[in-house]
Amino acid sequence: MSSTRKVAVITGTNSNLGLNTAYRLIEQVEQDVRLTIVVTSRTLPRAREVIDQIQKFVVQAKRTGPVDYDYLLVDFTNMVSVLGAYYDLNKQYKEIHYFFVNAAQGVYEGIDWIGAVKEVVRNPIDAVTNPTYKLQRIGVKSADGLGLVFQANVFGPYYLIQKLIPQLQAGRAVVVWISSIMSDPKYLSLDDIQLLRSPASYEGSKRLVDLLHLATYKDLKNHSINQFVVQPGIFISHSFFQYLNVFSYYGMLFLFYMARFLGSPWHNVDGYRAANAPVYVATLANPVFEQQNVKYGSATHKDGREYVRTGEIDPTGTQDVYAYINQLKDEWNEKLKNQITNSRQV
Repeated sequence: MSSTRKVAVITGTNSNLGLNTAYRLIEQVEQDVRLTIVVTSRTLPRAREVIDQIQKFVVQAKRTGPVDYDYLLVDFTNMVSVLGAYYDLNKQYKEIHYFFVNAAQGVYEGIDWIGAVKEVVRNPIDAVTNPTYKLQRIGVKSADGLGLVFQANVFGPYYLIQKLIPQLQAGRAVVVWISSIMSDPKYLSLDDIQLLRSPASYEGSKRLVDLLHLATYKDLKNHSINQFVVQPGIFISHSFFQYLNVFSYYGMLFLFYMARFLGSPWHNVDGYRAANAPVYVATLANPVFEQQNVKYGSATHKDGREYVRTGEIDPTGTQDVYAYINQLKDEWNEKLKNQITNSRQV
């Protein structure tokens, strides 16, 4: 039996990217390590379904090292649920070695088809790289009264990580935040950090991820925790399938491949290539020699060969965002200080 054990928590494991992050981690972690994959989901049936998929992959990959499976039921739009997730992880694990923040909540309501056609005709590559035709609802709040996308993609995961500092420090962990190729500064207003007035709350949340990473990675390093921010490029996301019919789906797929052939490095198309950068920084990057103030991106050559490419992050607003979120953390510490949750029955 292996004497070394590593625990990996992957949020959003039931997504295309999350599942492929688990696959690539299983391939990359040394065979003599006992790897525990902690699947997160809002529901138990979905968690079990994902674990079944990962188990099948382990058999296909012919991994000789042991893999264990656990689940964590958590809803990042509910702070009591986030606190409950902390209690569960704190009870189960003294050390956590990998923590992937793959939160990708959106409040989409459809596609501006006329706008989409215009963008494709005008510039087909840009249309499938920086699309503006995905319609998002404005002002959506969670039951906690917070901006829903802000809470799901940024504050909820950050709050959990802060609670888990002792376990992450004990495991000399790598924390990986999943950002986006579309996390442009234009999508975030510093007087709307909860993104309640934003027509592009998803992109704004990923800009917040970039800035929160810049504000915190040095302090985490003092706790023997290395943090990176990555972007998975452009790939097929199951979360948007409901808005596509068979023709628009294959049309989108054709444009993805065309963009890659014409030189776009970011059109990875499939989730496995998209998971390259997250697993690279978790298992192969050396923080002594490699920068942590840049964004690592999953990229692909036109012939399909994958590689990792870095990009600069505009730091404008870093301290404003950090101060706001830290104050919010203190407020929720106070609100939740007497919260009692029941332990999960396994």
